[in-house]
Amino acid sequence: MCETHCEAKRHCVTTMNIDWAEGLHCAVTVCDTEGKVIYMNEKSRETFNKDGKSMVGQNLFPCHKERSQAMIRHMMESDTINAYTITKNGQRKMIYQSPWRVNGKVAGMVEISMVIPNDMPHYDRDKG
Repeated sequence: MCETHCEAKRHCVTTMNIDWAEGLHCAVTVCDTEGKVIYMNEKSRETFNKDGKSMVGQNLFPCHKERSQAMIRHMMESDTINAYTITKNGQRKMIYQSPWRVNGKVAGMVEISMVIPNDMPHYDRDKG
């Protein structure tokens, strides 16, 4: 059975279409254009749920500083990505944020957060 999350019938995401993310070893979080969290995979729930309470249905903007809020809004308005690395709780992570679309129109943002090793190799495919 699949479940559909809709906000004013504007943008719908069927969880059946994104169940592939459930067992990944990285956090996948999806919000709509208003910042309402509409999907969190298992790793995202483990990472971001406050006091065991799900963020699904909640707005993500209060969890971010003003600068980050502006970046998220700009990303969705300009259809651009944001990618960076951080160190948090002694772990290096790569954060990749990108708008997602419905019928070619930006419908929100997806964030993928993954732990990366300190000695992660880099291969230059341009050099063969």
